[in-house]
Amino acid sequence: MLDFTRYNRQQDSFAACDCLRRPLRGSVTMTRMIHRLFFGLTTACVCLAAQITTPLVTLDGKVKTRIANFQGHVTLYAKNLDSGAMYDLSGDEPVRTASTIKLPIMVACYWEAKDGKLDLSEPLTLAEDEKVSGSGILQDLSAGDRFPIRDMIDLMIVLSDNTATNTILNRVPGNIVNARMAQLGLSQTRVMRKILGDRNNLKSTPAGISDQGARPENKKWGIGRSAPHEMVTILEKLYRGEMADKKSSDEMLTILKRQRDQNGMGRDMQDTEIAHKSGALDALRSDVGIIYSKRGAIAIAITIDDMPHANWTPDNPGDLMISSLSEILTEGLASK
Repeated sequence: MLDFTRYNRQQDSFAACDCLRRPLRGSVTMTRMIHRLFFGLTTACVCLAAQITTPLVTLDGKVKTRIANFQGHVTLYAKNLDSGAMYDLSGDEPVRTASTIKLPIMVACYWEAKDGKLDLSEPLTLAEDEKVSGSGILQDLSAGDRFPIRDMIDLMIVLSDNTATNTILNRVPGNIVNARMAQLGLSQTRVMRKILGDRNNLKSTPAGISDQGARPENKKWGIGRSAPHEMVTILEKLYRGEMADKKSSDEMLTILKRQRDQNGMGRDMQDTEIAHKSGALDALRSDVGIIYSKRGAIAIAITIDDMPHANWTPDNPGDLMISSLSEILTEGLASK
């Protein structure tokens, strides 16, 4: 098929150059020559600009078309960690984290270990009063059992174990996590309190409340607050080996790759490695992670909130939206 854009651009350029070669004759004035030259150069510049912006414009269009009639509020940030290409849809807007706050908690633990303040092999005791309902298996095990912090972290991320999270927060409290996030330059990412349990069996009294969580204006965030852009910043630092050190970063990514919840990000991607952490509430689904595509590692953080109906099946509309958007973003930001 003939590329008419390229053909017309070539004709304009040829006309401009020919104008310079021909001697001026009666009907061809200097003004007409300048006009033709200017038109040719302008057309070429417009075509070049279109070539540069079209991929991102197309990506933006695909994202906004996908979410146009969705019942829920979508915020996201994505970045190709190899090429630097980015896409932002209200990515700096603060959001409820649900269980994605467990990623910053893990990061803080590894920093504490690097600073010599924590031994990841140190055993933590499962206490009956720390057991909470919801995701995980520790709630069903015997009180008094002891597990290394490293195993607790694994349960917190891979199975999103709520009891493991609360037990870790006894050892590395929310204030320590929040101080580490501030040190990393993240102003929105904060732990507010321990987890109360699932919707059908909540503890009546919040515990482990951080200084941030004690502020009345922060109670609306639940267990944590962040922003998609900040979650991608955490993922990028892990990818580049900058969280504590290279070994620690690699260990954390390995844990994230074992994530059992596959309902959202990369749900329909075959033979694609993904390191991620998901979160869920009645009206919310979120997922933050790195998709290791063949054309670049794509870090993505998506939060979908304000959905009108609770749906705890694998086909929750929020999970389906996250799956679809992760595919669109991976394709749109992939390196050439």
